[in-house]
Amino acid sequence: MKFQQVALDTLSKARAGEITTGHGTIQTPIFMPVGTAGTVKAVHQRELANDVKAQIILGNTYHLYLRPGLDILEKAGGLHQFMNWDKPILTDSGGYQVYSLSEVRKIKEEGVTFRSHIDGSKHLFTPENVMDTQRIIGADIIMAFDECTPYPCEYGYARKSIEMTHRWLKRCCERFDSTEPKYGYPQALFPIVQGSVYKDLREKSAEAIAFFEREGNAIGGLSVGEPAEEMYAMTEVVCNILPQNKPRYLMGVGTPVNILENIALGIDMFDCVMPTRNGRNGMLFTRNGIINIKNEKWKNDFSAIDEDSALFSDINYSKAYLRHLIHSGEMLGAQIATLHNLNFYLWLVKEAREQIIAGTFYNWKNNMVKKLAQRL
Repeated sequence: MKFQQVALDTLSKARAGEITTGHGTIQTPIFMPVGTAGTVKAVHQRELANDVKAQIILGNTYHLYLRPGLDILEKAGGLHQFMNWDKPILTDSGGYQVYSLSEVRKIKEEGVTFRSHIDGSKHLFTPENVMDTQRIIGADIIMAFDECTPYPCEYGYARKSIEMTHRWLKRCCERFDSTEPKYGYPQALFPIVQGSVYKDLREKSAEAIAFFEREGNAIGGLSVGEPAEEMYAMTEVVCNILPQNKPRYLMGVGTPVNILENIALGIDMFDCVMPTRNGRNGMLFTRNGIINIKNEKWKNDFSAIDEDSALFSDINYSKAYLRHLIHSGEMLGAQIATLHNLNFYLWLVKEAREQIIAGTFYNWKNNMVKKLAQRL
């Protein structure tokens, strides 16, 4: 995997770049639709590629490990072949999902023992077998196994947690470097910076992660309920330390405003379930603000869903029709809203990239942030 910086904004730390992988080039900044179990909910792969123009999607090790299981994935030739997606894929290590299973998991130096949310069966994730699992899944970019701390989190716990995460990272790197990709194309390993909202711990973790000199770096634990100001402060601290010549991925973030503000701090890659999950529940993100399509005000609005969009469903269906579908619980409503939101998120990062290259990002970002937070 290679990363090349193409342009740098003069009034912020925003940058445009290119990541080259075995399944194609990714233009950054980029948003990655979340395809947790080998599918972005309510969207065909053809729509993702041709309509939304997603350049990379995200899968999840925890969910794919449990279902369909590694045997099926390996027989299929990896996740790309299994789901018929020929563009890049990134897999989360499962650390966040294991974190969310706090009632049914135990964390030890060896790894994490947890019970499946599907059938209650007992499993163990270690740094070594998580690397092996992601080799079988076959993503282009894979994540190191880490512990995602909750918010709020006591300082002492956060300190012990990052120290264990760093020890786990060493084991991840050793296993990764002693094994080979299974399907004939390269894989890249990204470590994850942790440290909750404590500046000194974030600095310590970023320095430790940078020391391993992997192809890219991720920042975790900043989408777990902390105030946005804390997220921005910690992101800035970490971006000041992580190397300039490698991509930076902020995990699980976030709203359109979050994305623009973090691009300005030097982040290149994002993922979040918000556009898909909120879309299924009737929330639409637009360049002029947020629409709750369930509201009565849209009942008789027969204008296009989004006149600024080039997406087929945005210009061929009305707000009133989409409101009817969502209220009726029709699957088509979830599909249309999901496509709209993903298309908007991909438009947003593409436009941010163009503004960076043009040298106009900072003022454009400030104007967009004011509009994006409005409720229409």
